[in-house]
Amino acid sequence: MPDEMPATPSSAPAAAPAKSVVDRSHKGEAAPAIGFADPQDKQVTIASFKGKPVLVNLWATWCAPCVAEMPTLDTLAAAQAGKLVVLTVSQDLDGQAKVLPFFEQHGFKTIKPYIDAQASLSIAYKANLPTTILYDATGKEVWRVTGGMDWTGKEAAGLLGEVNQSAR
Repeated sequence: MPDEMPATPSSAPAAAPAKSVVDRSHKGEAAPAIGFADPQDKQVTIASFKGKPVLVNLWATWCAPCVAEMPTLDTLAAAQAGKLVVLTVSQDLDGQAKVLPFFEQHGFKTIKPYIDAQASLSIAYKANLPTTILYDATGKEVWRVTGGMDWTGKEAAGLLGEVNQSAR
């Protein structure tokens, strides 16, 4: 039985669902070796970022809870620069045609537009959007959150603190 715990955002954006689910049933698993496009349109994998903890957020421009949590992911990425890599990987099938104007319109300062136009990661994870997965510095999964979250709130801070514990 998966180790699941409801997580309620402390001050979630209005469009985010009232409840997120934290799933630790995949703890210790390696990231899938699936490629996606970086902001320069070069193929990378999650393993490309090994060496620092990586927070992978699967989202799409049409997903209201995804859009609502993007500013908090941008704030988190700025606050954790050099300590945590925050990858926002769009699952939009129209790829750059949708994602680049979205990023330009919202003026994010830290997060970058990574694109998985085949939604290969969502398929591999069997994930609904938004889904966010935390990997430790060795590339092993710590947990995944399904549903929107305020990534600047207390609940998120507690969850992100688990990455240090998993390295022990």
